[in-house]
Amino acid sequence: MRAVGVVEFGGPDVLRVVELPDPHAGAGEMRIRVHAATVNPTDTYTRNGSRAERLRADPPPYVPGMDVAGVLDEIGEGVTSELATGDHVMAIVVPGGSRGGYAEYVVVPAASVARSPRGANDAEASTLPMNGLTARQALDRLDLAPGQTLGVTGAAGAFGGYVVQVAKAQGLRVIADASEADEALVHSLGADVVVRRGAEVASRIREVLPDGVDALADGAVLDGLVSAAVRDGGGIATVRGYDEPSPERGIRFHPVWVREYAREQAKLDQLRQLVEEGRITLRVAQTFRPEDAAEAHRRLEAGGIRGRLVLEF
Repeated sequence: MRAVGVVEFGGPDVLRVVELPDPHAGAGEMRIRVHAATVNPTDTYTRNGSRAERLRADPPPYVPGMDVAGVLDEIGEGVTSELATGDHVMAIVVPGGSRGGYAEYVVVPAASVARSPRGANDAEASTLPMNGLTARQALDRLDLAPGQTLGVTGAAGAFGGYVVQVAKAQGLRVIADASEADEALVHSLGADVVVRRGAEVASRIREVLPDGVDALADGAVLDGLVSAAVRDGGGIATVRGYDEPSPERGIRFHPVWVREYAREQAKLDQLRQLVEEGRITLRVAQTFRPEDAAEAHRRLEAGGIRGRLVLEF
């Protein structure tokens, strides 16, 4: 099979199309013929060597990619599922060594696979698993009740956008940030109030809600800068491991690690249902051939992407 991987770490140009043996589904697994693999910021860490120590036990090439969509074509022994070969499915992938989403075939635990949303093509479906489950996990960690208020930073991004929409689906009030150019987009995602993004976003949220939000999902990775936006005793979900060791005012930080949700099939399927109900919007900014993966990474690292970049096999 063809895959996109790296033999040596570096900038986008180290990405290469490589040939790897076809994988096959073992017990408890499913194999997907990948039609689309989303390009996410976490993929750049595999490429640039940030995860070199974690990968040391595996020989190169190293294949990035955490979410895919395509056609289910093998079901391993012992799997009981409503899915059948030939179904269009999506999955979250936990990459390791040559096992990543940027490949013509991936084998994953059956619990990582869900049916693709009705009416969505494979490129659109591929954008949901990793960021959607990260949003779901953040909201689960914050554990708000309907009617409570959630702050969201980075709301125009993939994670932030999904947080806004899933939060609204569960009856929360949402105060989100945006640049002037993204304000209409974030309102269209369902945010009740939009404030200007930036390092002063906490004070802007307090201007709207003097007592502070009940909790906040920090997609902009502002970390401790956003704690002032949250009421005493509230919570903050962080996406890159930030955890304040001595939080003030009883605020609790909740680092979110989507790998912990890699086998939460029911939660992934619930996200599918929200797409089909029109409550979640799947946004594809641009698609690329595998041979152009380097250009996809360059575009991603340049910033300003609204929607996801997708490799199509």
